Amino acid sequence: MADDPEAARARPPLDGDTTADVVVVGAGYTGLWAAYYLLEADPSLDVLVVDAHVAGFGASGRNGGWCSSLFPVGPDALARRHGADAARAMRAAMRDTVVEVGGVTAAEQIDCDFRFGGTVTLARTAPQVERVAAQVAEASRWGDEAHLLDADEVGAHLRASRVLAGSWTPDCARIQPARLAHGLARLVEQRGARIAEGTTALRISPRAVVTDRGTARCRWVVRATEAWTTQLRGSRRAAAPVYSLMIATEPLPADVWAQIGLDRGQTFTDARHLVVYGQRTADDRIAFGGRGAPYHLGSGVDPAYDRVPRVHAHLHDALVDLFPQVAPYAVTHAWGGPLGVPRDWHPSVGLDPDTGLGWAGGYVGDGVGAANLAGRTLADLVTGADTPLTRLPWVGHRSPAWEPEPLRWAGITAARWLTAWSDRAERRTGRRSRPYDAVAPLLGG
Repeated sequence: MADDPEAARARPPLDGDTTADVVVVGAGYTGLWAAYYLLEADPSLDVLVVDAHVAGFGASGRNGGWCSSLFPVGPDALARRHGADAARAMRAAMRDTVVEVGGVTAAEQIDCDFRFGGTVTLARTAPQVERVAAQVAEASRWGDEAHLLDADEVGAHLRASRVLAGSWTPDCARIQPARLAHGLARLVEQRGARIAEGTTALRISPRAVVTDRGTARCRWVVRATEAWTTQLRGSRRAAAPVYSLMIATEPLPADVWAQIGLDRGQTFTDARHLVVYGQRTADDRIAFGGRGAPYHLGSGVDPAYDRVPRVHAHLHDALVDLFPQVAPYAVTHAWGGPLGVPRDWHPSVGLDPDTGLGWAGGYVGDGVGAANLAGRTLADLVTGADTPLTRLPWVGHRSPAWEPEPLRWAGITAARWLTAWSDRAERRTGRRSRPYDAVAPLLGG
């Protein structure tokens, strides 16, 4: 989306060996929120945050700008795994998280364009209508506010092509992601944390982090590396770094926005299988993204993978299909990055008191809100607080390892192809894709 005019200043790397109470590896949302809440709980703590690049370099600085209550594991599936009470508590915690982020950004004066506009989900084929209705019914069973809309009611939020129905939930806010990351980094420094950029963690050990700039010894280590976890020694199969790509248009004129809507900070998506997501930015662009980029053999992560012209072109086609009036306007930004996908699509947060090793991640692209909840939970775990957050069902969860290569590449590539094929088949036939139903459990469905 639009550039952050207050981009983070360069911070010096770690200068040799050091000590701290807590070392956080990763200066994205998870690590920065953990530092913020640790220092809120105990201002005397010496907190060091290290990052191989700069604060907000990863998904935290380049995501779609949805601070939502979304969680990759749906409440029905959570109930099957952890019980109904645990599922209900997780849903309530995620809803409260959106409010918490809004409250902190207001109180701490972090200018990140936070606007509580909710999410509109469009249904543009008969199978999508069925899915949206099922999603609303499931959400309502677990205390989430979700409203099924007919085509005219969808039009009160936004006007897109071929809309048959839709839904709206209030539990999402639009943000400018880089501004939130950079604002958090400045804030935790003001609270007393140290941030060492350009400092690569080579090995995370009990009570110590070995980096290319020195060793940091500590009481507690928090791993907050998300997709980059796969780059740590011995962690190649811990997650799959799957790329999501985005485009942003030039600012659109007022008459175009009068045709489209989105005048209250709503985010939007539709009910296709291959996820897309968008928002109207504060400077009147459309920022629009989606999955579909290739997975790279061996859990590869490389800046060269952030831009795939073919996928960016498909995103533009999808955007114009939704909003034909956008066609004459230029795409001024195109970017992307990896998100972390655990084998069971189940995010987790935890702390081993014997080794002092803590972790959080595996958000599958729903991390803006979940990272705040993870940061609060990690702070409670490190400080020994017994709170409702430390009893949520994702605390202590351990996902199985991904298959070794080339099975991992083959499975993820086949699933991506089948997902795209199923969307095309549903558009062509107007009938639900049964082949996708067979693979949905492997994709978190």
